[in-house]
Order: sequence, then structure tokens, then C-alpha cells
Amino acid sequence: MIKTILWPTDLSKNSLKSAKNVVSLAEKYQAKIIMLYVATDLTSLYGGYTHEPGEHHLQHFQEWELKQAKSKMQHLCETEFKACPNMQIRLVQGNAANEILKAVKAEKADLVVITTHGLSHDQMDQKSPLFGSVAEKIIRTSPVPVHLVNPFEK
Repeated sequence: MIKTILWPTDLSKNSLKSAKNVVSLAEKYQAKIIMLYVATDLTSLYGGYTHEPGEHHLQHFQEWELKQAKSKMQHLCETEFKACPNMQIRLVQGNAANEILKAVKAEKADLVVITTHGLSHDQMDQKSPLFGSVAEKIIRTSPVPVHLVNPFEK
């Protein structure tokens, strides 16, 4: 029984190509959708630098990123998901794959819907034989089924 669908999205062109699958599955199973955005924890990227940006700069940027993501997610809910009113938005910060796996448990998700490639492959017009790093970790370690969407399929 699928009651809760976790839809992690990095809001990239590729990632958003799974939206139709999410809506279709939610309608079929009368399931709620948890749309999850994971912002990068920028403080983890600067450990090796001698002159790193001040913590206030990083915090300001991270707050801005989350605000922009929330705005875009709310816009998607209002425009693309009118047929599926049972959607909730979640924003977290950290390692994308780890945070998605945490959300599977926290939200008691029954299914994860994710594209095979996200932001780092957004400019690709061809199929890649490998999954993106986040998708690969999710399909290898998810405790629930994962519905993969190939964003390069027409």
C-alpha cells in the first residue's frame, strides 16, 4: 500500500521531469506527496581552505537558497500540482543522499520517486549510462521501493 510518496528534487530541469510520474502515482494510490529539497551544507566545503568565507556569509547564502527553493516549490504546488492537493514541502540542509534516506524514515515514505540524473547533468542532451551519485546511493540503500525516471527519455 502506498500512502506517502517522497519526491526529492533539486529543482533542476532534469529533476522536475519526474513531476508527472509523481502526480500519476499519487492519484492512482490516493497518496500524499512529500516534496523534499536538500540544500548543500556549505560549511562542509571549506574545511581545507586557508581563507574561507565568513560564517555569516555562508549562513546568509544558505538562508537565501532555502528561501528561493521554498518559493519555487510553492509555485510548483500552485501551478503544476492542482490535481494533487495533498502535497507537503520539506526543506533541509546537508548531504543530499543522506538527507533523502533520513526523510524516508522520518516521513514514513512508502515510495521514493527520483530521476536518474539531477542538477549536475542538467546540460546533457544525451543519455548517460550511469546513474547520478545521489540516485545511485538511494537505489542501493533505500529501505522502500524507488521509482526511477530517466529525464532523457522523450
